[in-house]
Amino acid sequence: MAQDVVFVVFPGALLLDMSGPLGAFEISCEDARGRAGTYSLTVASRDGGLVKTSCGLEIATQSLTACQGADTLIVVGGPGVHTAAADADLLHRLRVIATGARRVCSVCTGAFVLAAAGLLHGRRAVTHWGSCDLLRSRFPDVSVADDAIYVKDGAVWTSAGVTSGIDLALALIEEDRGRPEAIRVARRLVVYLKRTGGQTQFSVPLSLQAADDGGFEALHAWIQSNLGADLRVEDLADRVGMSPRTFARHYSQRVGQTPAKVIERFRIEAARQALEETGLSVKEIAVQYGFGDEERMRRAFQRRLGVGPLAYRQHFSAA
Repeated sequence: MAQDVVFVVFPGALLLDMSGPLGAFEISCEDARGRAGTYSLTVASRDGGLVKTSCGLEIATQSLTACQGADTLIVVGGPGVHTAAADADLLHRLRVIATGARRVCSVCTGAFVLAAAGLLHGRRAVTHWGSCDLLRSRFPDVSVADDAIYVKDGAVWTSAGVTSGIDLALALIEEDRGRPEAIRVARRLVVYLKRTGGQTQFSVPLSLQAADDGGFEALHAWIQSNLGADLRVEDLADRVGMSPRTFARHYSQRVGQTPAKVIERFRIEAARQALEETGLSVKEIAVQYGFGDEERMRRAFQRRLGVGPLAYRQHFSAA
């Protein structure tokens, strides 16, 4: 029997939050010969009918009351999410359907609707990186994982910003139909099965840009091109024309982290990508990206990611 996947939208929902993951399930509904697959896809809203998304496009929906027995419930996000999270009738209907669903999920800020419905109580969850602090402050009973692409806590899945809904859908397809099918869908979509960087919502350079006032972009670009070098504070200070003491103080004030911590993050990100995409040994990667040896790289991975390089490769490698 087909598994009913129901996408829940509301006025002001973000179209890509729905269309991205829905497209992944659509592709999985066909095998190589084009025969029907194992998903039945529905877009639903509180009362059904036409719903205007945040871009102005209206989409046809079914009423949530007609979606009893849904296998997977996926609530999208968007600018209208906080109004939706205050809609008592919508929240009640979600709770009723969630009781019988095998999985309950959210894309991006859809996590606010799940939290308002009490479906994230005591759970670990994620939302768009720009809304993590707000989710944490509004729902202190939810453990917010700021740096995750998606989080599975029991039967509840939440995903980060916008396109991470595709990552979520691929993970759900992999759970249902196996890794080969998830890889096939990812290839059709021309995306990574596990996106570069593994679990992180945003790259180190992007997160530094958010904190930096514009003084160290060139230095960061140089560091990324020279991760195998020694990269002592004295050398970095010399490149920006400061004394080591002045550089260390100004850098920490502007970026919010010490140079050593930022360099370690750059090295870990580069090593993660090498583990995912190349056949280089852990020893070769450790030397190439400035860790010096495998043990130092292992300690850095454990400290930052909570997992060693070998275990990371086994979980995230595209091979």
